[in-house]
Amino acid sequence: MHEDIAGGTGKVASWLELSAGALAANVATLRAVATETGGPRALGAVLKGNAYGHGLAQMLPLVHPLVDLLYFITAADALAARAHERGRGLAPKQILVIGALDAEEAVALARAGVDAVLADGSWREMVAPLRQAKLERPLRVHVHVDTGLGREGFTPGQLTWGELDFLREAGDVLQVVGVLSHFANTEDVTEQMYAQAQLDAFEGGLKALRAAVPVHEPLQRHMAASAATLVLPQARYDAQRVGISLYGFWPSTETRLSARLVLGRVPDLKPVLAWRSPSQVVKWLSAGSYIGYGCTHRCSEATRVAVLPVGYFDGYPRLVSGKAHVLVNGHRCAVLGRVMMNHIIVDVTRATHDERPLTATLLGVDGDEHLHAETLASWAQTIHYELVTRLGAHLRRVVVP
Repeated sequence: MHEDIAGGTGKVASWLELSAGALAANVATLRAVATETGGPRALGAVLKGNAYGHGLAQMLPLVHPLVDLLYFITAADALAARAHERGRGLAPKQILVIGALDAEEAVALARAGVDAVLADGSWREMVAPLRQAKLERPLRVHVHVDTGLGREGFTPGQLTWGELDFLREAGDVLQVVGVLSHFANTEDVTEQMYAQAQLDAFEGGLKALRAAVPVHEPLQRHMAASAATLVLPQARYDAQRVGISLYGFWPSTETRLSARLVLGRVPDLKPVLAWRSPSQVVKWLSAGSYIGYGCTHRCSEATRVAVLPVGYFDGYPRLVSGKAHVLVNGHRCAVLGRVMMNHIIVDVTRATHDERPLTATLLGVDGDEHLHAETLASWAQTIHYELVTRLGAHLRRVVVP
């Protein structure tokens, strides 16, 4: 299959493999965790950032039948999901846009039956355009309570001071059906004192909201992203917004450690994504040869190298120069010299015995070796969230079992 993918387009290029089986296993694992404290809870998939770099077009058909809700940052992606449902005759899922909107987008979401997040006072200006649109039904909105992240949302104090008074007269176009917040510090710690303070603030915000404006009961409450879903049972409420763990990554080492304490075990999350690259050239370089821009590597002995057509344009970080390795035939092969815009050069002396074309694994499993996104991210002095979401949208994405 590697040869078909590499050569099927007539071009030498790297590609991403997306495991449908790993995704389904992660959903099953997260559902089991989310329901441990009793009662069914809705599981939502966060598909922002091009589905965390995995590819929205490829992930949406895989995720849609597995989850209860879909979360997007942009109205365009949410409307594309509705079009996907219509085109395939699928029952519509609950969809929520958690990013900012303009009035035109708000009207489009109302007509499509997509929920929106009401997160600041600019929504006062949405009422008139929504009325002018003569909607058949009001736009369903979830009020964002800022409990301590300092980003979007109304503080509990703002709710008490009347920031949402305009909603009392806007029930014909805006219906409050949910309330949400976002944790600031669940991933970086193993103690959750700040998270508990945020939960207390959220409960206060709930009371203030119900006292301030008409709401549709029961309100859908959601606050838990991946880390809280895994290690904060009291934060699971009615729905979980699962992002990074859906794709098989732990939010952090601290979250993994906390899970062992809270759950008594470490749930198995399976990375959905693998990154492969065919070789462009395999050849010998004599001892003393320099490699790469700046002559940053010199061969101490005769070295067989593979030139791979992948570089920082594709999302392979330049900061891993001289530190990273790839996998070839189950062997770890060092990246030599600087990462270039469209190429890296790796030492395959011990991984292959000739100069025939080969396939390298930049992320994923090859034989008994596994190259984790967290590892590549650490070499690049960043986090795996950034690494995967910066994978080039131009890269071919192929769904595998």
